[in-house]
Amino acid sequence: MSISRAKDVLGALDVRLMRVLLVLLDENSVSRAAAILGQTQPTVSAALKRLREMAGDPLLVRSGSHLVPTERALELRRLVARALDDIDAGFAGPAVFDPQTTERKFQIVAANSLGPLFLPRFVDRLRRAAPHATVDVCGPPANGEFVPCFERGELDFAIVNEPLKPDELRIAPLLTTDFVCLVGKQHRIAQAARVDLETYLLLDHVTPTRGVMGPVGPVDSKLQAMGRARRIMFWAPEFGVIPYVLLQSELVFTTGRHFAEHLASLLPLAALPAPVEFGEMKFHMLWHERQHRSPAHRWLRELARGVTAEIGRRTPGLQKQPA
Repeated sequence: MSISRAKDVLGALDVRLMRVLLVLLDENSVSRAAAILGQTQPTVSAALKRLREMAGDPLLVRSGSHLVPTERALELRRLVARALDDIDAGFAGPAVFDPQTTERKFQIVAANSLGPLFLPRFVDRLRRAAPHATVDVCGPPANGEFVPCFERGELDFAIVNEPLKPDELRIAPLLTTDFVCLVGKQHRIAQAARVDLETYLLLDHVTPTRGVMGPVGPVDSKLQAMGRARRIMFWAPEFGVIPYVLLQSELVFTTGRHFAEHLASLLPLAALPAPVEFGEMKFHMLWHERQHRSPAHRWLRELARGVTAEIGRRTPGLQKQPA
C-alpha cells in the first residue's frame, strides 16, 4: 500500500466502522449484524462497502448460501479486536494506580522552612507505601512562575507559603503557624519576650537568596505591604547554612515557629515571637488542572495532606487548616 493510500485509509477509519467490521466477521451475515447493531441492512451494507474499499479486499465472500471471511479479514479482525480492547479499557473507567508496583518518579517543591519536618515524614511514608517510586525535591522557580513547570510535566505539586501566585493553578491550604525570630543565644535580644516592629527594623537580618525563596519572601512581602523594609545583611545560598551563621553572628532569621523550634531543639539558638504585625505564615499546596483527576496524583496529594496533618498535631504553635 502506498503512503498516500495508507493516509487515506487511516483518515477514513473510525471506531464505529471498526465495531461494524467485528460484528460482520463474527456473524458472517449483513442481516444479523444489522440486527445486533440496531441499524438497517442498507446502512451495514454501505459500511461493508467502505471497509472493502479501505482494505482493498472483499473481506466477506459468498460460499454457497452463506458468507465466509477472507484471510485478509481474519488478519484485520485480530488487529481491530486488539485496538478496540485497548480503547474500551481506556474509556471504561478511571485509570487504576497501584502504589505498591509503581516506578513513577514524583517531582515536588516543598517550602524550605517546612522541609526539615515535612520531607523526612513524607519520604518515609512514600517509601513504605510505594517502595519502587522515587521523589525529586526541586527548588522553586526563581521568578516564582510555577505554571510553566506544571505544564511541562516537571512538577507534581508545590508546597509554598505566601505571597502566592496561583494564577490558574489549583490551591489547597495545608498549615498555619506564627512567625518567630531565631537568633543565637549570644544575641542581645535572645531573652526578650517578643520583638516589636521598631526594634525588628533596627536589627540586621539573614534570609535565603531570592533564588531559594522566589522573588519576594513572606516576611518582606508583609513589610512591603506596610511600607517598611528591613536591613538584610546576608543572603544565604540555602536554609541549612543559616543556623550556623546565627551561632556566630548578631543576625536574625525570621521563619515559621515549627522550623525555628526544630532548630532550637538541636542547636544553642533562641526562638522568640516576631512582631505581631506579621500575623501568620500559611502554607498551601499548588497543582495544575492537568493533574487534578490523575489517580496517582490524587494519591500523592493525600499522602502530603496526611504528613502535614501529622506535623500540625505534633508541633506547638502550628494548626492544620480546614479542608
